Amino acid sequence: MISIASRVPDPAVRRLTTTLYGYAFLSDLVLLYPLYVVFFADTGLSVGQIASLFVIWSAAGILFEVPSGAWADVLSRRLLLCLAPLVAAAGFALWVLVPSYPAFALGFLLWGAGGALVSGALEALVWTELDRLGAVARYARVLGRARTAGVLGVVVSGVLAGPVLAAGGYPAVGAASVLACLLATIVATRFPEHRVPAAARVPVAEPAMAGRPVSATPPRRDEPDTDPPASPDDDGDLGWWDTLRAGVSQVRTRPPVRAAVLLVAVVAADWGALDEYTPLLALDTGVGAQAVPLLLLLLWAGVTVGGLLAPAGERLGSRGYAALLGLVGVALAAGALLRHPAGFVLLAVAFGAAQLATVLADARLQARITGTSRATVTSLAGMATDVLIIVTYAGYGLLATVASNAVAFALTAGAYLIVALVLLTHRRRRTAVPTGIAAAVPPGPG
Repeated sequence: MISIASRVPDPAVRRLTTTLYGYAFLSDLVLLYPLYVVFFADTGLSVGQIASLFVIWSAAGILFEVPSGAWADVLSRRLLLCLAPLVAAAGFALWVLVPSYPAFALGFLLWGAGGALVSGALEALVWTELDRLGAVARYARVLGRARTAGVLGVVVSGVLAGPVLAAGGYPAVGAASVLACLLATIVATRFPEHRVPAAARVPVAEPAMAGRPVSATPPRRDEPDTDPPASPDDDGDLGWWDTLRAGVSQVRTRPPVRAAVLLVAVVAADWGALDEYTPLLALDTGVGAQAVPLLLLLLWAGVTVGGLLAPAGERLGSRGYAALLGLVGVALAAGALLRHPAGFVLLAVAFGAAQLATVLADARLQARITGTSRATVTSLAGMATDVLIIVTYAGYGLLATVASNAVAFALTAGAYLIVALVLLTHRRRRTAVPTGIAAAVPPGPG
């Protein structure tokens, strides 16, 4: 729920945001990122074994996602953000100290668990603190910049990985990755955390917000509160199990929240899965292996711009948001089917638009969550995303088997066109309580 707080001096917001950006950058400054597949192959693993490790990684995220969200709601979100890099660091250290399939599998379990600890807890902490400071309207732009900081961490790790590998081999790369995780934990200790008692929270007027732009700005005091009364699970301090049940119940019984969860999952999963196949697309254009990183760098530049455009994207209504998703689908398909290095310019545009759409969908979800189970509900969206990513992997594999890699990429991107069409079709059917996935994005001002 959103509390209406008085204006707080900017230094408090600045401390939160600088800590967030530093944490996001260091968390992704992992020099093993661009090298771990090569590392596995150099250790003697087959393609099938490497693929099975990816399944273990995804399964770990699904397994730990929702329970960790409930822990974040019951315990301390800052504590989980401190523990997450340490868990991942343990996995990276295990890889380089005992390079073998069992060690790689256990490392992926730890890495997946670390990611699950962050997912839900980070968004919930940032939203709650901005809400407390009276700056919740900044959430989308803050999250967009945080995603950009993470992208920059990935880019820097790609630049540094080669020289570090040449200087000290995989042990040096692993040590640098562990060091970045330790620094991320130190930065996480600076996160502010103030848990507001449930009784002091003011419910959000869902129908009033449903007519707002995607910015998810909280309603004014003079707007009517037509939201149904909060459930008993929204009040008081709940234990882990009750918090988990409250979060699941909120998604199950409140159509606006369920629709927002579905939108986050669909928007984030499709381009998140397709990203893994972009190196194959690059090779299909006829460039040499040495040029592939340059083409991928173009994609990350697009993602960076997309995150920075969040303030402008907040003004989009449902038509604008549907158009944004349509741009993602068309640009992804056209860039892949062009089968030329120039197609990566279109892919960069698509990835930037997808990043922006993901940030806006997450902001909308946070605005619709009520009660004390914010991290739990956000983690349910993360789990749904992980499940859809695995489904997308499987579907892509089947398509690529019967058609070319480019055709499989283009067909998979069609999911964005379908969602855009659904949003446009249901735009004028919002007479009472919104239902379906279209409820995740409000109608435009017109």
